[in-house]
Amino acid sequence: MASTESGLRIQGDENLQSMLVGTVMRKIKSRTWKKQRYFKLQDDCMTIWYKSKKAGKAHSTFSMRDVEVVREGHQSEVLLSIADEFPANRCFTVVFHGRRGNLDLVAESAEEAQSWIKGMRKLIENLENMGEREKLDQWIGDWFQKADKNNDGRMNFKEVRDLLRMMNVDMNEHHAHRLFTMADKSQTGALEGDEFVLFYKMLTQREDILNIFQEYSSDGQKLSQSDIEDFLRKEQLEDVDIQHHAQELIKYYEPSDTAKQLKAMTFDGFLMYLGSAEGSIFSPKCRGIFQDMTQPLCHYFISSSHNTYLMEDQLRGQSSVEGYIRALNRGCRCVEVDCWDGANGEPIVYHGHTFTSKILFKDVVNAVGKYAFKISEYPVILSIENHCSVDQQRVMAQHLKHILGDKLLRGMLDGRAPVGLPSPEELKGKILLKAKKIGGLEETLNGTVEDSLTGEVSDEDEVAEIDEEILHRESIRRRVKKSKQRLSKELSDCVVYCKSVHFRSFKHARIHSKFYEVASFTESKARKHLREAVALNFQTAGEGMDLNDGLFSQNGRCGYVLKPAFMRDKNDRFDPELPQKRDDYQPIVLTIQVISGQQLPKVNIKEDSIVDPLVRVEIHGVLMDQAKQETRHIENNGFNPLWNDTLRFTIHTPELALVRFVVEDYDKTSKNDFVGQFTLPLSCMQKGYRHIHLLSRDGTRISPSSLFVHVRITDLE
Repeated sequence: MASTESGLRIQGDENLQSMLVGTVMRKIKSRTWKKQRYFKLQDDCMTIWYKSKKAGKAHSTFSMRDVEVVREGHQSEVLLSIADEFPANRCFTVVFHGRRGNLDLVAESAEEAQSWIKGMRKLIENLENMGEREKLDQWIGDWFQKADKNNDGRMNFKEVRDLLRMMNVDMNEHHAHRLFTMADKSQTGALEGDEFVLFYKMLTQREDILNIFQEYSSDGQKLSQSDIEDFLRKEQLEDVDIQHHAQELIKYYEPSDTAKQLKAMTFDGFLMYLGSAEGSIFSPKCRGIFQDMTQPLCHYFISSSHNTYLMEDQLRGQSSVEGYIRALNRGCRCVEVDCWDGANGEPIVYHGHTFTSKILFKDVVNAVGKYAFKISEYPVILSIENHCSVDQQRVMAQHLKHILGDKLLRGMLDGRAPVGLPSPEELKGKILLKAKKIGGLEETLNGTVEDSLTGEVSDEDEVAEIDEEILHRESIRRRVKKSKQRLSKELSDCVVYCKSVHFRSFKHARIHSKFYEVASFTESKARKHLREAVALNFQTAGEGMDLNDGLFSQNGRCGYVLKPAFMRDKNDRFDPELPQKRDDYQPIVLTIQVISGQQLPKVNIKEDSIVDPLVRVEIHGVLMDQAKQETRHIENNGFNPLWNDTLRFTIHTPELALVRFVVEDYDKTSKNDFVGQFTLPLSCMQKGYRHIHLLSRDGTRISPSSLFVHVRITDLE
């Protein structure tokens, strides 16, 4: 049930017309698994349907909403493995949001491949350009098609009632039938597409927002420009050019031309504003690059990943270049590469002393070179765990230089004397190697490092921590070796500003460390120095990844976030356990009224199961700020639950605080089920009435699921 505008765009597109007809392509899972499937774009222009050519075989579908990007050619390990059999111009990869596996396809001809590549990219573009109202209409249409069992484009009351349960609605049957009758304009006893949209909108009438609208409306029918200014000033606490902002809101969100001429906003326009990115809890000012990017690298939090090559667990999981592609596409700026000697003189990457699969070092470097700067132009750090022989280290250096070319930073900027780290701005488009190095930058610059082929460096290699019981069960011993390692000068020379060193103590580092030296910790070591530590695996969903995504969701998702001033001043001895000792200490009170929820997804596959949602608000930051509070749960209503519960937090170091909203399905007999979450820095939180657009466990948006809240931030008296 695509919109008229979308329909016109599709009718004029030959690629989409070809997709609607359908074609046979090969689905590739490995070098030996290649099966023919019939692929076809459904009439909703949103669903791809495919089926085996064999009679009786089940079919599969996926929504274009789930597709992140379409890669052209041999841009996956699977397609690279069959590159000698099928040319690149017939191959493409469908990449899905989250952690869902890729779909690798080979078309019968280059022309057919291009038709599908361009057509799918067009559909992705259409989705990205949709307004909130168009997205909602499309979502309603998807539900309509799911419930229309006999595909006649109409739904009787029984089908509608079943659909309500699918949509997480447990409502009074008499009330539902009354709305059904009101929407049945044709009086046929069944709803057609447009009538169902009307029914849905009556069903989802936002009483919570209607009350706010009527409170600020002078005549109860519309908001005048003056009414809007009043609302922005009193509720949204805006202090910029409110008059101009009110005019802009009418211009962008009011659907009625008549209201626009009157310089007014109807309820529909008000609803669209509050549901937009501008009305979200995350400030639009924080979405782009807004921080100073000219300070030294060490003044930034840098989005970093651990064991980047792994797609699954750390003991027997699959190693894949896809891990690097996905991490870089999520804004990660520091990726880890564990290098070991491989066959035929080619270094390999895998989790040493485990059963994880192995990939070629050169394939990792190729992937990093190709994807490093697609999302962010700021520098990428290639963190090398080097376990290779000198000969294979030389091969590593050759691959780095040959594949990365000018992207690889091989010398100090402008040949300057090393007095401090350069900034992300100065290092745009550059890849830095973080690894062991013979000597220091001073010796390199002065030419005092001996011009020998190898050098000796201290080596302390600790295998990343794995559960001891698993290690025992797999008969693997934890190995720790302390020795001297031979390092090739070629690889050493590729290390400029990120020399890996062993960490002794903070006191020793304060006295002796150089600005270009970097130390890494295992979690066990870090716990000796810190109360909490995280070795972040981008492949593992959960609270740790939510917090990382939340922190780096600001500043254009560029992977660099400027630390607070008190963490950049070397003379400031900020103590996270005693934040009140800061000279500029000013705690704040965060008050959040959790008002309502909208279209929360089902988490239980049982058809008669309805979500009993509750909302937990978590504060993550310094020890004094760690806190959690919950609303009550609402029974049998995941569709439009209403809480109106108020939660209050005192926050002592707001500059470091992250706020995480978690929705769960309450269960009195067992652990609650996860429904959705959203995490953001407190510093990026907008005040007033705001929507929170929920994310799945994988960090992808669950459209149109949201929370509606009211936020206040005040100084602690």
